[in-house]
Amino acid sequence: MSEKASNPALVVVDMLNAYDHDDAELLTRNVEPVVPRIHALLDRARDGGVEVIYVNDNYGNWNSSPAELAERACQGERPDLVEPILPPDDASFVIKARHTIFFETPLGYLVQQKQIDRLILTGQVTEQCILYSALDAYVRHYSVCVPSDAVAPIDPELGDAALEMMRRNMRAEIVTAADLVDRLPVRT
Repeated sequence: MSEKASNPALVVVDMLNAYDHDDAELLTRNVEPVVPRIHALLDRARDGGVEVIYVNDNYGNWNSSPAELAERACQGERPDLVEPILPPDDASFVIKARHTIFFETPLGYLVQQKQIDRLILTGQVTEQCILYSALDAYVRHYSVCVPSDAVAPIDPELGDAALEMMRRNMRAEIVTAADLVDRLPVRT
């Protein structure tokens, strides 16, 4: 972890997904290896007292609740990609409608209230929601960390390019999930 950033949050982006959309097949093959890594990060974050925030698209359903999004995802095409990382009932949960976790959501207020200064972005889609969220975090002066193997692209080449853009243009720290698990705090 960066010396400057002392209060991180692990952000799980758009992982409650029914995988019933046009590019689902391309996405799911890239999500499969990511789920166990996100699960490991979630376990370590919770064990270490690191704030965990789920941010998820509402898929155009303006009456969605976190429980309804989770239920819909678990009843979808790939519940095996959802169930291991379901948010607990007491999880911080933000519903979004566009590509970035910040656009017209209360996330900025939540992060400010919890005095979070570093966002660890996990989830999907690397070249869309993760990239745009990293940019939004950067322009808000938050430190950004992205475990490259705990985010899933639709197109691996675009995903790699997005990671490089985050590293170069947004000063994001790009690490592996295993490295990050070893660096997250552990309660004693």
